[in-house]
Amino acid sequence: MLPSVSIITVVYNAADDLRLTLENLLKIHYDNLELIVIDGGSTDGTRGVIEEHSVEISHWLSEPDEGIYDAMNKGLKMASGDYVWFINAGDTVCDEYVLENIFKGREQYADVYYGETLILSKDGEIKGLRRKKLPRRLTWHSLKSGMVVCHQSFIAMRDIVPMYDTKYRYAADIDWVIETLRRSKKIEYTHTILSVFREGGVSTSHRKESLIERFRIMRHYYGLFRTLISHVVFVAELFGPKYRKPGTKTAVIPPSFEAKA
Repeated sequence: MLPSVSIITVVYNAADDLRLTLENLLKIHYDNLELIVIDGGSTDGTRGVIEEHSVEISHWLSEPDEGIYDAMNKGLKMASGDYVWFINAGDTVCDEYVLENIFKGREQYADVYYGETLILSKDGEIKGLRRKKLPRRLTWHSLKSGMVVCHQSFIAMRDIVPMYDTKYRYAADIDWVIETLRRSKKIEYTHTILSVFREGGVSTSHRKESLIERFRIMRHYYGLFRTLISHVVFVAELFGPKYRKPGTKTAVIPPSFEAKA
């Protein structure tokens, strides 16, 4: 039997985004899949969207929380899969066969699988791949250069992942990825696009606060000197191209997705 996977979706007052995400996730061709939705007590129609799909959702919760990372921790506590994957409201997977492509035909499995991320505008226009190029050999040291792998394109074995540190409100995902990689023995690059990310998330809308938290996290792991260098490079990158062009051998947009986009 293939490994079980828990996909966790966190949402707050984003009914349309959640509907988009759920409709995408429910098309995934994978028998051993658990869908978990954590709603922060939305006051719009989000709960109604969850209830519409309650038969297909494995577990869900709708109650106030202390922020996005508190909600993610709730999702982790509910998860029973061998692997966990965070695809939040508004984001999608790029290919409905993605999990079969990763796990089928293997005798041994890695602790972490990672891949590319396709960026869309808020209106759904394809912008390109994330600016930072993925390392072919990802380790926790790779994040000295910043968030080189997107949180949504990072599938990790549940037994090794930590809880999110909720003292960080905007950048705890960086800390979580670093800690997960530190605990990993085998990390595998999937050579494909794993997720589709829409611009305008929490860290984007709170850019200053996010950068301050990221600096604190990176200083903790890598020291002050290396962190200062990485942030100088980050500022320089702001004046360069924002995206990379898809279409290489390792990051081709599946035709089925391109048609929908």
